[in-house]
Amino acid sequence: MSDISCSYHATIRRITLASAAASRPAGTVKLLAVSKKQSANKIRTLHNLGQTAFGESYLQEALTKQAELADLAIEWHFIGPIQSNKSAKIAAHFDWVQSVDSARLLQRLSAHRPSELAPLNILLQINIDNEIQKRGISAVDLIPLSALVAELPGLRLRGLMAIPDPGKPAHEQLHSLEKMAGLFRYLQAEFRNIDTLSLGMSTDLETAITTGSTMVRVGTALFGPRE
Repeated sequence: MSDISCSYHATIRRITLASAAASRPAGTVKLLAVSKKQSANKIRTLHNLGQTAFGESYLQEALTKQAELADLAIEWHFIGPIQSNKSAKIAAHFDWVQSVDSARLLQRLSAHRPSELAPLNILLQINIDNEIQKRGISAVDLIPLSALVAELPGLRLRGLMAIPDPGKPAHEQLHSLEKMAGLFRYLQAEFRNIDTLSLGMSTDLETAITTGSTMVRVGTALFGPRE
């Protein structure tokens, strides 16, 4: 069994055990393989094991890999910061965008989403710890931006994403995860079809699942160090 195969099955087991411990039904937590800085060959290997959703942060790198892997049925997620001049290609080449943090970006993604494609799935990125150096919206902007998504053609709001401050003590990180879960429930009460809370990575996926994450973003635990 290859290293990637071992890592993949170990990660799936972690998700399964954490879901069971939290009394979550099997299959309710989705794995997003964070494949930025990883080769197309590694993505192909992981896809052959059953993984279908992959996350990328760098547009040109992602487009190159998408071309190499065009024969595979992959669900592509853009998870990195977005420069305005790259929003058109992101709108045309991805299935999900998890890093939406402004009305202007929403408008550009809507304007450039090809009409023949399914609506682009949108997650609003929350800066849950109010870090100056980190992108994302504050909680007070959540409802206005969510309402804007509902008005724009070619977009479908699915939920929220966050990257809590990893430098905080464990109990403070847990508090941040719980705040995100609360915002997610609030959004679900206000809008239809909200089903995705993208929260948790290689080091904290168990805690994220316990607090309500429905999608964990795992890179290092699957692929090893970036190339």
